[in-house]
Amino acid sequence: MLSEFNNVIQSAILEAHALSAFELVAVLLALAYIVLVLRESLWCWPAAFLSTAIYTWLFWEVALLMESVLNVYYMFMAGYGYWTWRYAKVNAEKSIESWSVKKHLLLITATTGLSLLAGYCMANFTQADFPWLDAATTCFAIVTTWLVAQKILENWLYWIVIDAASIYLYLNKGFMLTSVLFIVYIGIAIAGYFSWTKSYQYTVGAN
Repeated sequence: MLSEFNNVIQSAILEAHALSAFELVAVLLALAYIVLVLRESLWCWPAAFLSTAIYTWLFWEVALLMESVLNVYYMFMAGYGYWTWRYAKVNAEKSIESWSVKKHLLLITATTGLSLLAGYCMANFTQADFPWLDAATTCFAIVTTWLVAQKILENWLYWIVIDAASIYLYLNKGFMLTSVLFIVYIGIAIAGYFSWTKSYQYTVGAN
């Protein structure tokens, strides 16, 4: 009996080490993605694809179902983002755009409604952990990823809020490296907003 118990403990430790190794790779690729986005580099999208492929599996393993689905979406968006940045406007570099407050309010209202619907379904029809928060961060991340692909300046402000909420979620599921990553994300999002603002103002001034 003691021998069997020791085998279970050893297997659990090995599994935890394996998860940590995968998480570390995903974190490094995710960091590469956000830094490359900040630099408006096309290579951000391949890094995003590989990182989100790993996170799809990791989140499914710990019953963060919406986060897992979100990362499947991220994989598709990585391909879409690559195509948009590479081929938009007849192969010209896609410029940064800024939306009006009214347009953002409409987007936030619609996404909040979708989040509530998704949260209700997750809470009542699945075994997902933190269904309401999971649904909210997922829905807003889906929309904000599209804003990144469209090079909408204010995407960085959305990410600051989403990342802050995600830290609580990941800490409660034991993803310490990912939690640290998202703290870094907040700092990068702040820097990204100012960097893109400068680029946007330069583009507007040049036109």
